[in-house]
Parts: sequence; C-alpha cells; structure tokens
Amino acid sequence: MPSFDTVSEANMDEVKNAIVQTNKVVTNRFDLKGTSAKVELKEKEREVTIFGDSEFHLEQIMIEVTQTMGKRGVDVRFLDKGKIEKIGGDKVKQVIKIKNGIESDDAKKIVKTIKDSKLKVQASIQGDAVRVTGAKRDDLQEAMAMLRKEIKDLPLEFNNFRD
Repeated sequence: MPSFDTVSEANMDEVKNAIVQTNKVVTNRFDLKGTSAKVELKEKEREVTIFGDSEFHLEQIMIEVTQTMGKRGVDVRFLDKGKIEKIGGDKVKQVIKIKNGIESDDAKKIVKTIKDSKLKVQASIQGDAVRVTGAKRDDLQEAMAMLRKEIKDLPLEFNNFRD
C-alpha cells in the first residue's frame, strides 16, 4: 500500500552554514564592528543564541539570520524566538530554539484535516511524524497538495514515499 511520512525537520547542516555566514557578515558590518555582536549555535540542544550590546543590535542580527537561512533554503518557521535577556552591563542575548518534529497538537490537526478532506487516504500519528497511506499514488499526491495548502503555520516536508 503506498504511503508517505509528513515531517517537520530543519536541515541542521544548512542551519550551521547559515550561522557561520551570519557571523562573517556581522563581524564585517559597519554598524556592528567593535561590538559584542555574535551568533552561536548549540547543535545538541538545537538552539541559536544571539548576543549584542542592545536590543537594536539583536534585531539587526536576527534580520541577518533569517535572510541567510532563507537563502540557504531553511524555512524560518522553524525558529522559535525566546525573550530578550540582560547579561551583565549593557549586553543582551536572545535564545532561539529550532523546532524539530511535529508536536501532538499539530499532528492531530493534520490528521483531522486529512479526514475532513474526504480523500481516500488514512493518516496515523507515528511519534513526531504523520504517516499517510492510501490505495493509489494519485490520492497521496492530492493529500500532499492539500496539506501544503491548508497547513500554512508549519514547515511540512514529505519523505519516505513508498509505492
């Protein structure tokens, strides 16, 4: 029976490359030269930390991060911004979590959307992914197109397509 998995995973290699590129731009940018502006990536915790001298610097660095990630094909909907924290003196930081997987509420929403669509496919939650199965390949392709159209707040990808 044909099937595919609906997942939401950021390409961490491209995220890492985007952070390295952003650091290069930030160190050479005129208005940020000589400041403590920098971006760090903790891959194991899947979080990016932005450091700066003021909230304005954080905003400028965040703009640079999102532009660079966009150029590298990483959807910015993966980024979950935390609040701005003061760290000694005038310095500030902001932690940005990188989402991984589909949360249970979102998975239920995807399953409900598929059931309400009246397509001849079934959806089941498999951990942090949603498996969609159907009798025909065309039905699965319709389901993919419908999910792309209906679920706009999640960066969905479709993998593990089997005939």
